[in-house]
Amino acid sequence: MRDAWAGAGLFTALCVVTALVDPTRPGRFPACPFRTATGFDCPGCGSLRALHELTQGHLAAAADYNLLLVAFLPCAAAAWLRAVTGRARQRGLPKWVVSATIIVLVGWAVIRNLPVLGGVLGA
Repeated sequence: MRDAWAGAGLFTALCVVTALVDPTRPGRFPACPFRTATGFDCPGCGSLRALHELTQGHLAAAADYNLLLVAFLPCAAAAWLRAVTGRARQRGLPKWVVSATIIVLVGWAVIRNLPVLGGVLGA
C-alpha cells in the first residue's frame, strides 16, 4: 500500500509541475526522442500537454493532445483505489494485462500516425 501512496505523490507532483509550467511553450521540456528521430508520434506524445490541459479543466483539449492518456487515467484511478483499499490482493499483474497493454500501445502508436485518423484521434 505504501507504493500506491508513493505513486500518488509522484503523480500529484507531476500534475503540479505541468499545471504551473505550460509544456506548449518551447524550451520548457525536452522533445520526444522517438519523434525527433522518426518524425512519428509515440504512444506518449502529447501526454504532458494533455495533462496540462486536464489540470486547467479542459477535457476536450486534453483528449485532442492524447486521447489514450485521458482514457487511461480513470482506469489508473480505479486500480489505485483497489490498491489502497486492500482489494488488490495479488502482487503483480496477470500476463493478459501486460499483453493487452502492449497491444494497445502499439496499436495506438500506429493508428495515431495514420494520416486519415491521426487528426481525429488526438495526434
